[in-house]
Amino acid sequence: MQVTNILIVGTGGQGVILASDILTDVMSKTDHIEVKKTETHGMSQRGGSVHAQIRYGQKVASPYISPGEADVILAFEEAEGLRYSHYLTDTGGMILNNMQIIPPLVNTGLAEYPVQAINELKKNHQIKSINALKIASEIGNEKVVSVVLLGALASMLEFEDEIWINIIKNKVPPKALEANLKAYTEGKNAL
Repeated sequence: MQVTNILIVGTGGQGVILASDILTDVMSKTDHIEVKKTETHGMSQRGGSVHAQIRYGQKVASPYISPGEADVILAFEEAEGLRYSHYLTDTGGMILNNMQIIPPLVNTGLAEYPVQAINELKKNHQIKSINALKIASEIGNEKVVSVVLLGALASMLEFEDEIWINIIKNKVPPKALEANLKAYTEGKNAL
């Protein structure tokens, strides 16, 4: 099995770390797969950039993904997807959440949100867009956006639903379990 590289990107508080934890647990439940993960959360508590790099295959030497090596990017926010798009391989694809979190520099007028650049990104790469916040709102819990996005990612991967569901059951609080399971299913069906 060839090594597959997945990059999950977003901002602090969006659930990037939870999503990467669930994903690596799912992968580790499959025989003959080695998984390596690294995370960067710097200013995450202040809404800064957060990303997780996950590599899996028969033999994985390092958790780090270099630019041009990501097979899939799961972007929780549009500008973060744009920021990390140079990590995609030529044949790689991105699942892009249709969400814009406006940074302080844009709010003060010192910068512009990169809307045109995002449109260019969609022209030059394989991008599958999803409105995970809308799906989560329809479920009745906006906090399940990360699991909606994981469901979308699951539709592109070879891991069985039963494994995903068992891991989600173990990772989320019991009071939010029903919403998270629905979020997984809705996300999987969204693409």
